[in-house]
Amino acid sequence: MITLLDPSEQRAMRAAGRVARATLEAVRLALPGFRTTADVAEFVAEDTRARGAKPSQLGYQGFPAVCCTSKNQVVCHGIPSSAVKLEPGDILNVDVTSEFEGFHGDTSATFFIGEPSAEARRLVQVAEQARNVGIAALQVGGRLGDVGMAIEAFVRQHGCSVVRELGGHGIGRRMHMDPHVPHAAQKRGPRLRAGMALTIEPMVNLGAPEVVFLNDDWTVVTADGCLSAQFEHTVLITESGPEILT
Repeated sequence: MITLLDPSEQRAMRAAGRVARATLEAVRLALPGFRTTADVAEFVAEDTRARGAKPSQLGYQGFPAVCCTSKNQVVCHGIPSSAVKLEPGDILNVDVTSEFEGFHGDTSATFFIGEPSAEARRLVQVAEQARNVGIAALQVGGRLGDVGMAIEAFVRQHGCSVVRELGGHGIGRRMHMDPHVPHAAQKRGPRLRAGMALTIEPMVNLGAPEVVFLNDDWTVVTADGCLSAQFEHTVLITESGPEILT
């Protein structure tokens, strides 16, 4: 069942979104000082606590870390580790979800470590724009499937592909709620209504869209080893258009 947030819940979601956004921005500023993805996770844990929030991802269905750190060919759900070094030329997605006063804000961005290749820069730009295209499709009276149709058309136009097996989700008092939000063209789905809060987070691959799920039960990588990038916002649908909360 899709939840519609009342005005007080919407205010709470705005507060949670601000917290998550602030932590991700702090990561961006501190990133040049990190040597491993474990350093990123340690920073996220400390920053989240300092803001009076909890890292929503820690322990979710057994996930062992406070955030996801997905490097290069890792599509999503990368587990932070001191063994994963950050090297010049890498791209790194950091996915932060903060629980603040009972509500969740979820956001991610892909960052450059040092100077990126031209291909990496192009991919990251396409991924960020694809998220924005998906957000623009969140209009009252439209269909949930409009999001994936808009994203996939844009991504293909720029010579990349979008992952089909994974997508966004409803969010509110729980981190993951109905509905699932496809980021590729599928069925048109339910009507979009004011009060729905969703994450828009397309995973865009430089090569083919196929992915492989690794044996750690979390990490997802591109099947062809090509780079993957992702950007995410938590968005509230309103009568006047989509409101970005993160």
